[in-house]
Amino acid sequence: MRVRDPAAHRLAEAPGSTLIDVKAIVNGRVWTGNPDQPWAEAIAMRDDRILAVGSNDEIRALAGGGPKVDARGGLVTPGFIDSHIHLLAGGFRLTSVALRHVTSRRELIAALESFATGMPEGDWITGGDWDHESWGGELPSRAWIDAATPRHPVWISRADGHMALANSLALSLAGVTHDTPDIDGGTIVRDGRSEPTGLLKDNAMTLVDRVVKRPGADLEDRALDAAMRYVAARGVTSVHHMGSVPQSAKWTDLAAFRRAHHAGRLRTRIYASVPLAGWRELAALVASRDFGGDDGRGDAWLRIGALKGFMDGSLGSRTAAFHEPYTDEPGNAGLLVHPQEELGDWITNADRLGLHPVVHAIGDRANTILLDLFEAAAAANGPRDRRFRIEHAQHLRPADIPRFGRLRVIASMQPYHAIDDGRWAERAIGHDRARTTYACRSLVDAGARIIFGSDWFVAPPTPLEGLFAAVTRQTLDGKAPGGWIPSQRISLEEALRAYTVDAAYGSFEESMKGRLASGYFADVVVLDRDLFARPPDELREARVMATFVGGVLVHES
Repeated sequence: MRVRDPAAHRLAEAPGSTLIDVKAIVNGRVWTGNPDQPWAEAIAMRDDRILAVGSNDEIRALAGGGPKVDARGGLVTPGFIDSHIHLLAGGFRLTSVALRHVTSRRELIAALESFATGMPEGDWITGGDWDHESWGGELPSRAWIDAATPRHPVWISRADGHMALANSLALSLAGVTHDTPDIDGGTIVRDGRSEPTGLLKDNAMTLVDRVVKRPGADLEDRALDAAMRYVAARGVTSVHHMGSVPQSAKWTDLAAFRRAHHAGRLRTRIYASVPLAGWRELAALVASRDFGGDDGRGDAWLRIGALKGFMDGSLGSRTAAFHEPYTDEPGNAGLLVHPQEELGDWITNADRLGLHPVVHAIGDRANTILLDLFEAAAAANGPRDRRFRIEHAQHLRPADIPRFGRLRVIASMQPYHAIDDGRWAERAIGHDRARTTYACRSLVDAGARIIFGSDWFVAPPTPLEGLFAAVTRQTLDGKAPGGWIPSQRISLEEALRAYTVDAAYGSFEESMKGRLASGYFADVVVLDRDLFARPPDELREARVMATFVGGVLVHES
């Protein structure tokens, strides 16, 4: 499934010829991601491609009187690729109630009450992204928020997206009562009288998801435009879209992306997934050639072929599946979202048809099982370039780490989660299991390929913060100045590769992006400083000066 870019070419113009339509970036510290020419001072762009990479004098001579961006000694890199993002949901989050930084019950109630003021009666309050660990670990309930939101159904997600809180009005609209049975792969949290508290986890969330009023196409289009502007300002030029919650809306994201593409509005390159259960539908869409492209999977702006699946839940919601119970919940070892046999059938069938399974696994048991399923599918379908991915690969048994390299399974990780979860993860699973949490160093040393993303809306879509997290592992609360599990830190160059060169490999697009080299797409980021010349502590203080996608300036500051 490697992308064959029909426009890829080696430009014939000899260095030194003057081309009036050439744009240049000069006076930079250019990290190319290209082992044949790792460093340079400047680059030239023509149309949507990199024309040349070289010294200031070479590029100035080539560009002649064309426009030039002065990088002022800042780092110039390939455009960042966010390998795990929920793009449309992130756009909607920009206008939803924001609870990520709430640190107490009182603040939560006040924020919801304020947000509801002026809203039309009956409108849903969604979004949220609260984190109960920020106020000591007590889980919220509908009793907290009912009085503040009597005329608006509330359905607000925990930061990880695997647990959400409904008020009583929302539960009533969804028909969730004392008598509602539990759902396989999910939990309705109940009080001592078996009454729903308003918290629902994983598959149980569908009970409320199905009655939430869906936004129309016009709102989706605005959310997508806002999301693209937002990520461009952070240096992101391509994304691997993992779909949005709920999964029942599996094709609406794709429809929004297609509308934007047809209208010429895309400013972010998108590799879009749909739920793994829809492998038959995706195979039919590809075979119909309706999506365009030589292979029926689209073009360099919008491509399909990936199928997102779920093994388990999340650590924060205590639904990630572990071999042993949680340290702070001895009777709970997490859950599997789908039966193992069913998920294995989906993976094997999707792989047989040349599709690309990318599957969420967080707990160590979930990762063990998923590696087994990938190994079985490869054996059943025979050798080929398949690039199976484990999304998160968060908690690993030491014995499973070498299997990533041996099986050529990509670990698609989100380094920001390490410095967020690192504040409290050891309460949940203890120190021994934490030593191979977000085990970037161990995976790289074992010959595995790691790629980085954000998981936005769950975490900020900010590669500079991700670089900081991967290189320092300093937790958000400042309590681990030497790094949480510092043995898992990686180098800045390794982290940059995970956001560029290797991320492009993760979507079969390494022949067209992820490097600054002649003939590659002119997807480029200019930073305000040379990250390699500054202490690692300063990584997240850097700023994006300019972002180019296909040679077009989509952000400047």
